[in-house]
Amino acid sequence: MTASFDTIPETALAWHREGKGAVLATVIQTWGSAPRRVGAQLAISGQAEIEGSVSGGCVEGAVIVEALEALESGEARELEFGVLDNDAFAVGLACGGTIRVLVEPVGKVLTEELLTALCEARAARRPVAYVADLVTGARRLDESGHETRFRMDRSGFEEDGRTFVAIHNPPLRLVIVGAVHIAQALVPMAKIAGYDPAIVDPRETFGASARFPGETLLNDWPDEAVAKLGLDGRTALVLLTHDPKLDDPALELALRSGCFYIGALGSTRTQAKRVERMTAAGFSEAEIGRIHGPVGLDIGASGPAEIAVSILAEMTRVLRTGA
Repeated sequence: MTASFDTIPETALAWHREGKGAVLATVIQTWGSAPRRVGAQLAISGQAEIEGSVSGGCVEGAVIVEALEALESGEARELEFGVLDNDAFAVGLACGGTIRVLVEPVGKVLTEELLTALCEARAARRPVAYVADLVTGARRLDESGHETRFRMDRSGFEEDGRTFVAIHNPPLRLVIVGAVHIAQALVPMAKIAGYDPAIVDPRETFGASARFPGETLLNDWPDEAVAKLGLDGRTALVLLTHDPKLDDPALELALRSGCFYIGALGSTRTQAKRVERMTAAGFSEAEIGRIHGPVGLDIGASGPAEIAVSILAEMTRVLRTGA
């Protein structure tokens, strides 16, 4: 679990187990310029401790009061708040909006067993959907059946208007093979976009902490490092060494994995040779077709920073559209 991974459900579970009591408040619907997106959460303890937010601070006080009352009654509540223009301006918005919040006491409405299972799935980096029928009160977890929501990272109501689906995706990760100049530009950009980056390069002169201060660096051979890190559906792999001896072993692991993006630096000629090598290694045309090479969107990029922009843009397109 990374530092950027929110721990709101885990905090609520800990408070509940400590005997403090806990409530989870979730944004389930928004209109206008709402401060937080659907699925945003706030955990409230029975001692009025909080973790997370459901707005920019303009309705949290009211949510806390309602949460403590819900904890006492043991019943869920649905709240609706209009964020006035003046309040919106105070939290950095141009205009107001409306948010709808679901308040669920842990133990009574959201059972400890279900919350534990949710937290376990999150810790194991398994995408999971928390599904609540707001008419019958039924709750469950789904690890399949919401592929579009998982890919788009989009919580919301189903078409029936009564079933709310909260998506809990693992944090995004970026594994970069090749601690080159492009990587130096790509790492900070990716972090701003919400990725947890790791840089792999057995060449210690390149993969030096002085070049990537404070970042996760692995000076192992790429196939060993990639196997150690793991590649899943929330991980992107970018190969920047331009050296088949370093790139290909990691590439072969990636083609056998479920990572959502594979990008490889090089010209069209370099990519053609890469395709030949992967074909000889036994990969199918469809598998090889997952490789984005030359890496990045064709925006006429010049220099490491612009190439990094094109890579991050292509990663975003693939993540959000699947293409």
